[in-house]
Amino acid sequence: MKPRDIVSSALEAIGDTPLLWLARLVPDGAADVLVKLESGNPTGSYKDRMALALIEGAQRRGELHPGRRVVECTGGSTGSSLAFIRAVKGYPLSIVTSDAFSPEKLRTMRAFGAELTVVPSDAGRITPELFDRMRAEVDRIVVRDGALWTDQFRNTDALTGYARMGREIVEQTRAEGVDAFCAGVGTGGMLAGVTAGFRAAGLAPRVIALEPASSPMLTAGHGGPHGVEGIGTGRPLPLLDSSSYHEVRAFDEARARDLAVPLARREGVFAGTSSALNVVAAIDLARELGPGHTVVTIAVDTGLKYLSGGVFGD
Repeated sequence: MKPRDIVSSALEAIGDTPLLWLARLVPDGAADVLVKLESGNPTGSYKDRMALALIEGAQRRGELHPGRRVVECTGGSTGSSLAFIRAVKGYPLSIVTSDAFSPEKLRTMRAFGAELTVVPSDAGRITPELFDRMRAEVDRIVVRDGALWTDQFRNTDALTGYARMGREIVEQTRAEGVDAFCAGVGTGGMLAGVTAGFRAAGLAPRVIALEPASSPMLTAGHGGPHGVEGIGTGRPLPLLDSSSYHEVRAFDEARARDLAVPLARREGVFAGTSSALNVVAAIDLARELGPGHTVVTIAVDTGLKYLSGGVFGD
C-alpha cells in the first residue's frame, strides 16, 4: 500500500497551498491581510489548477484522445502549466506565445516538451492586437493538425479548477472568516471560480476585481498597453460575469513594481508584478476596513519567472 504522504503522480501535488498572514507590510490600524501562496504548485503557479481542469474536462467529454495535439495561446503561466500536464499525460502540445512575456516562462514551456510559436510584440508591450495575432496562429494550428484548442478565456472547466481554491480559503479561514477578496483579472476564471467556491461554502465576502489602469477593460471598456503579465488582456471576459464581483479597481502598475521587492525582502513572498498588484489592493482595502476584518488575496506565482524582467534588478 502506498504511504499517505507519497503521491503516485505529480498532478496530486496541485493545490492545498498555504495561506500567509502578512506581518510587516500592513500598517497599524488596518485589517489583517492573508495571501494564498500559489507558488507551492508544481510549476510555481495557480494556473496548474486551471490547466488540469481543462485537460481532464476534455478527457471526460471524449474530446481528447491519445495522440491528439492540444493548442493554446498564452502569456506564459498557462503555457507552463499545460506543458506540465502534457508531460504527465503524454499529449503533444503547441503553445502560441510572444516575446512580450518573460523568457523564463518560455524556457519552462520548452523544458516540459511544448512546441512554441513566438509572435513578435510591439517593443515588448502587451496589447490587445498582440492577442489577436496570437489567436490567428492558434487557428492555423487547429486547421493544420486537428488540434484541440483549450480556449482558456471561454472554457468553463477553468471555474471547476479554481473553485477548489475558494474552498481551500474557506477551510483555512474558518476561525477568522473573510470580509473581502481581491485579485487581478486575466481570463477572469480565477476570480469567478473562487467566488463560486466561496458561495458554495456559504461565504459571501466583498469581491473586488483588479486591473492595470493602463488597460481598463472592466472600468472603462477598452484595453491598452502595459507591462503586468497575466492580467489586463484588453479582451472581453466570458468567464467573468458581473455577478461574480462587487467592484472593480484599476491600479497604476508602478505601485505594484515598487512593492515587489519589499514583498520579497520583508515578508519572504517572492512573486511577480501581478501578485504585487494584488497585495497593493489588499493593503488599501485593509486600511479602509480597519481592525477586526480580514482581506484575502493571491500571490499567483513565483518571482523566479521574472528575474530577467527588471522588477528585481539586474
